[in-house]
Amino acid sequence: MKKQIKLFDPVFGKEEETTVLNTLKSGFWASGSGSGKVKQFENSFKDYLGSNGCVAVNNGTSALHLALSLIDLKGKDVILPSLSFVSTAHAIIYNGGNPVFVDVDPKTLCTDPNMVEEITTSKTKAVLPVHFAGYSCDLSAITKTCKKHNIALIEDAAHATGTTYKNKKIGTHGTAVCFSFHPAKNLAMPTGGAISLNGKNLKRHEDVLKIRRWCGISNRKGASYDITELGWNFYMNELSAAVGIEQLKKLDTHNKKRRKIARQYSKELHVETKMPYNEECSYHFYWICVKNRDKFMRSMSQLGIETGIHYKPIHTMSMYKRYRIHLPVTEKIEDQIVSIPTHPNLKDEDVSYIISEINRFMS
Repeated sequence: MKKQIKLFDPVFGKEEETTVLNTLKSGFWASGSGSGKVKQFENSFKDYLGSNGCVAVNNGTSALHLALSLIDLKGKDVILPSLSFVSTAHAIIYNGGNPVFVDVDPKTLCTDPNMVEEITTSKTKAVLPVHFAGYSCDLSAITKTCKKHNIALIEDAAHATGTTYKNKKIGTHGTAVCFSFHPAKNLAMPTGGAISLNGKNLKRHEDVLKIRRWCGISNRKGASYDITELGWNFYMNELSAAVGIEQLKKLDTHNKKRRKIARQYSKELHVETKMPYNEECSYHFYWICVKNRDKFMRSMSQLGIETGIHYKPIHTMSMYKRYRIHLPVTEKIEDQIVSIPTHPNLKDEDVSYIISEINRFMS
């Protein structure tokens, strides 16, 4: 029987099954106030990261939307890479801002810090770098630019749960750092996201985000409450939080296996352009570049190896044509980049098979 190797495959065990069943039986499945297991997850995730605060939400898009709502972006610019999922740019539009696209580093495909500095103007209010595929951006250079121009650093860490930068977890650097806990992510939930918070305005930001994630509800006392501002229905449910609590306990072990797979890919794949190996990376996926991508992906599919494309650059989408800019590196790899599996369900023989078949195709 032909192998069937998934690109993404959530890892779970008896612990997740038991906690979901117990949560179902409790009858307490969701609360906009963020009590119960949601609060427990927030505290556990904050402690794991070493951040000053944490607000759990229902997905990564909501995390980006809420985090950027902390800044008055109306008519202002936010710098971001085009090589990302479209939610990164949508979150800027949701908040009335203008996305300003920059290119990526050709080695890591993370936000090019030199271009961030070059393109920053008096209209720039924030930089929104993406830790692509779990590989950290050059936060030292980007932070330097943000401090120089007095602009906010909001990070898109949807791929980077468990990634470190200079031995500190991603989630401890920017004013707000946004995470995604989709079933395909390193820390998997049925649906979920979080914003880690740092800096001098921590308490105010945490209070504001908790109000906005639940329709603007504030001053809650028993059954009574007030609405002080516009909010959204973005709170995390108890079932997702219950799964997340168990997934967090296993995250470092799972990421260690992802790194082992990535190390083998880095050493053994006969591909000219491929993701570099870095001990601090969490390897949400591993990317390579091939010149005949359609044929390659069809061939891998026939061999039972699922591949993907992350991503079609946002600045090439019809909705974003008014923001279009020439990005040489992004445009060079947009028809070549392919994602291959790194999830911890892979067996050693699966990894060897993937390497063998890719090398056979490339020969």
